[in-house]
Amino acid sequence: MTAASPSTSSPAIAVGLREHLAFFAAAFRKKIALRIRYPVNTLSQFGTIGLVFLIMFYGGSAVAPGAIEDTIEGLIVGYLLWSLSIMAYSGLSWNVTREAQWGTLEQLFMSPFGFGRVMFVKTVVNVLESALWGVGVLALMLLVTGRSLALDPLTVVPLVALALAPAVGVGFLFGGLAIRFKRVENAFQLVQFLFVGLIAAPVGAYPMLKWLPLTQGSQLLQEAMKNGTALWNLPTGELGVLVLTAVGYLALGFGAFVYCQRWARREGVMGHY
Repeated sequence: MTAASPSTSSPAIAVGLREHLAFFAAAFRKKIALRIRYPVNTLSQFGTIGLVFLIMFYGGSAVAPGAIEDTIEGLIVGYLLWSLSIMAYSGLSWNVTREAQWGTLEQLFMSPFGFGRVMFVKTVVNVLESALWGVGVLALMLLVTGRSLALDPLTVVPLVALALAPAVGVGFLFGGLAIRFKRVENAFQLVQFLFVGLIAAPVGAYPMLKWLPLTQGSQLLQEAMKNGTALWNLPTGELGVLVLTAVGYLALGFGAFVYCQRWARREGVMGHY
């Protein structure tokens, strides 16, 4: 009698909603614990984000005070979305890069949750963490500028979530590239500048730009936070574009992530660094 292969003889591990919630809670606690355990790194990251805004605000006020006065609300909303996008997309890429450096990337494939779901949960945790950072950054910007914005949670939270979805899709893309090529950190800097252009894109003058990542979310978030327009009062067609771009770019990014991990396994470079 021949011995059964491990793949057929090993018992299946049932993973349900309770286990997923427990894993999510553990991942979130780990993220918070790391932030608390290394306060210098945490404070320096927040300080860097705040310092960049202070340079933009006070530098712009010194050079062109009239222009800054007329566009300060747009600057606040745009910078908020930019900082959230950077943290949301880079978290997954850095997670994969660190796992590859530590030599633990292949261990994630042995998780009963599956590698894709592990990365998805980590991405959700990164987005929630970026939202917490966003609250602090927004409070700092409003305090410094002395301005106020409409902050209806029923409007702002869904718009921010949909606006960040394409950035998360980009994060999945770079996470997949990190699995296959390992070192992609230098490309992160280019994406940061690309996000600036997308958020500031003149959608009013060039309507087709709304189909690019982040552009439609930026426009609707500006409308909601600057003018106080409620979510249900926004044009249905514009909301439809936001939903389609959010789902589309997120799906494309995740598809690229899955393809890259299979590519790496075919080439036998999953655990190489």
